[in-house]
Amino acid sequence: MEHVEETVEVAVPVRTAYNQWTQFESFPQFMSGVESVTQLTDTTNHWVTKVGGVQREFDTEIVDQEPDDRIAWRSTDGKSHAGIIRFTPLDANHTKVRVHFEWAPETATEKAGAALKIDEMQVKADMRKFKDFIESRGGETGGWRGEVKDKGPTGQF
Repeated sequence: MEHVEETVEVAVPVRTAYNQWTQFESFPQFMSGVESVTQLTDTTNHWVTKVGGVQREFDTEIVDQEPDDRIAWRSTDGKSHAGIIRFTPLDANHTKVRVHFEWAPETATEKAGAALKIDEMQVKADMRKFKDFIESRGGETGGWRGEVKDKGPTGQF
């Protein structure tokens, strides 16, 4: 299992940063390799990604969610990936956003990318893009304030 952690500070209130992250269908606007995310229910999403020329489709479920604090997810097949994102207010207008992501590379291309730390560089770049996206807008595109109680381990930190 590979993993990466990345932290970025954004110049928006914690509520704004959190609300934007709940808008999964906006992820292609700041995440490279994400072709689309379709929200199926409040807690499940269908993803289409294309990384290194390999297209994948998979579903994820939110397993733990607390407004303005964290969102944890895992793939529904139980092996592909899992992660958690945490939001920490630094002051009224600044938030620390920290993501921990784990995945199981399957193809030779994915294993090579992991070995060369390409995935790690991509997560870092995507977090910078999220910062630019939310700061340039000055507000979120929407928000879901529901809670999901812990449904099991997700590689929490």
